[in-house]
Formats: sequence, C-alpha cells, structure tokens
Amino acid sequence: MSSNPTQSIIMIVVMIVIFYFFMIRPNMKKQKEAKKFREGIKSGDKVVTIGGIHGKVLEVSETTILIQSEGSKLRLEKSAIATSVEDQITEKA
Repeated sequence: MSSNPTQSIIMIVVMIVIFYFFMIRPNMKKQKEAKKFREGIKSGDKVVTIGGIHGKVLEVSETTILIQSEGSKLRLEKSAIATSVEDQITEKA
C-alpha cells in the first residue's frame, strides 16, 4: 500500500500552488491597492479611519495626515486610513 514518491511530491507541489493562488496572491494584491490608495490621499479628500472616524483631510505629510472631524483635528498615521467616503458610496450603489 505504498505510494509512488513522485506522486506525493506532485501532490504537495499542487497543494502549494493552490494555496498560493487562493490565499497569498489575493492578499498581496489587496495590500498593494491599499498602499496605492494611501499614497494618493490629498487635501480635501473625505476618509474613514480603521477606527471608524470620518473626517476631511487637511494636510498630508510623508507618513502622517491631519484630518478634521466635527471640529476636532487629529493627526494620524497614513496606515490608519481604511477607505475614502467616495469609495463607500460607490460600494453601496
């Protein structure tokens, strides 16, 4: 009841390829899109943070942004921005 070693190796390779295309590749693509979005943020954009705070971008620097939310100004890391309000509106439509 022993199996051929080459069959075992082929099955392992096939499983790795399937894992790559269904798990790793989509995650890498999502990360690239998020990075591109964060690099494209400019003053005047309306954004939502990962904590759920909605605000308007006032100032953008290398790694941080300044947003205004209902009279309060917050300085946040760019990585704390989840989406833009315009993206949420188009997703609902």
